[in-house]
Amino acid sequence: MSDDMTDDRRNDQPDLGPLCAALRAIRTDAEGERFLRDLLTPGEMKTLTERWRVAGLLAEGGHSYREISEMTGASTTTVTRVSRFLTQEPWQGYRLILERLKETQS
Repeated sequence: MSDDMTDDRRNDQPDLGPLCAALRAIRTDAEGERFLRDLLTPGEMKTLTERWRVAGLLAEGGHSYREISEMTGASTTTVTRVSRFLTQEPWQGYRLILERLKETQS
């Protein structure tokens, strides 16, 4: 584990380990949907699916932030935030999973 991640945990960040383990236990899309519907409120589901769609459109390129906002219903602030996480933040989680999904689709 990198020092940055260790520092994050010391700064009262939630322990995501158990949740990550639960997500890894999902075997099918149907199981994933069942789990997420139990875990998240309808508002949280909307927010997460919106962010994920924004990340995909940003990675695809060719769209302005305003266009992405109109296509997804996300605010331009959300589009900007997701863009920052795609390009500047150290975790690169969006990028990792987008690339992994791209590999499995080719």
